Amino acid sequence: MLWFFLIFSTLAWGIAEIFYKKGNHPHEKYAHLKTTCFVGLFMGVYALVILLSQGLLTGEHAFRNFMLNILRYLPVSACYIISMTCSYFGVRFVEESISDPIENTSGAIVPILCAIFLHEKIEWPAIIVIVIIVIGILGVGFVENTGNTDLKKRFGKKLAIWAFAMPFCYALLDACGTFLDIFYVDDFKSTLLLGVSEDTIEHMANCCYEFTFFFISIGILIFFKIKGVKLFSTADPADEKAVANEGSLLWYEKVYLQKDKILAAIFETMGQATYIFALSEGEGIAAVILGAGTVIISVILSRIILKEKLSWKQYIFIAIILGGIIALSLLGL
Repeated sequence: MLWFFLIFSTLAWGIAEIFYKKGNHPHEKYAHLKTTCFVGLFMGVYALVILLSQGLLTGEHAFRNFMLNILRYLPVSACYIISMTCSYFGVRFVEESISDPIENTSGAIVPILCAIFLHEKIEWPAIIVIVIIVIGILGVGFVENTGNTDLKKRFGKKLAIWAFAMPFCYALLDACGTFLDIFYVDDFKSTLLLGVSEDTIEHMANCCYEFTFFFISIGILIFFKIKGVKLFSTADPADEKAVANEGSLLWYEKVYLQKDKILAAIFETMGQATYIFALSEGEGIAAVILGAGTVIISVILSRIILKEKLSWKQYIFIAIILGGIIALSLLGL
């Protein structure tokens, strides 16, 4: 079952990355928040299924413990959710082939955080690999901001800086979330979560994260209501004809306009559904497959489906980053 979980999660997340790119348009101001909203809604439904099917709400004080665990796990959930929202913002402007490899370098940041805060020693092979990944990132950054691929020429200097910073924000925040997870899921005897066992600790942490995501979605819907933002609108406000055309659509036609965001949310949740099982059955190999596999799939699909064409220099530096991710994952086996 391990390989099924690994392949399923990798494919689901790789495909989700493509729909994230297709569904987040540069002209759609709140596209990243709409995507966050859809993901949170689907994850909330899935979390409810897990809570009921895994018996996490049975027993004395189970519901109270779950609500307290949501608050206790909030630092981790916040890191993951904010990182994903940053990713959704950045992918509106940056090619998926570039953003995804950078985002998945979060695995190189975790050992650095462990060395700083937990005083763990980083072996020389890991240091060399981290340096290689940094070289790859710097190379991608240099090429992306020079020549024909210059973001500043397409979106202006300020927006270009914000957009290209988003994959790095994702990597840093995701690494922080992974680091904080050490105090919650590594050992059920010392965990900060309440009322969990060795069999339920990962499901409990995952449900806390997903329900927090759901609550964020509700908050976004309230924000949209106050601002007068239409969740199922994709038209550029400056395009009066497009706005008028949307106004004449039936409700299911309006929902169809956001099919890419909805499909991204579905595939994201599907990947999340098998992610926990994959880690529990084989953490080391799971890190290799999930970390590198998702990048490989998203880069290939970006070329085939999104028709993204990068320069040979960009592909070289992306290959360096990918090689570093694989090497770093293998060192942890």
